[in-house]
Amino acid sequence: MLSVAFSKVREGEVDRLRAWGRELMKRPDEVRETFRHEGVRHEMSHLIRTNDGWVLVRTADVEDWDQALKAYAASDLPIDTEHRQVMDAALDGTFSAELIYECSL
Repeated sequence: MLSVAFSKVREGEVDRLRAWGRELMKRPDEVRETFRHEGVRHEMSHLIRTNDGWVLVRTADVEDWDQALKAYAASDLPIDTEHRQVMDAALDGTFSAELIYECSL
């Protein structure tokens, strides 16, 4: 299942998110370990600048989205703890998105 989330970035937190993205890229073994726990196959994040501020777009290919969220919330892996701290500090809620097309095999 492909999942996409859109989150508002708090003022002044874009650099923190960029730094965290660079940190994650340096720790691929830890990222893949958490993927195995969550059933994630692939994940990407993008920053988009809008007239109303920055938006973080997170995309993930997961086996079961609800199970992945539960595994992430319950995880005591250091990288997940750090990830929650960064996201809690940097993000200010999510946006709803209207799905206008979807197709899969």
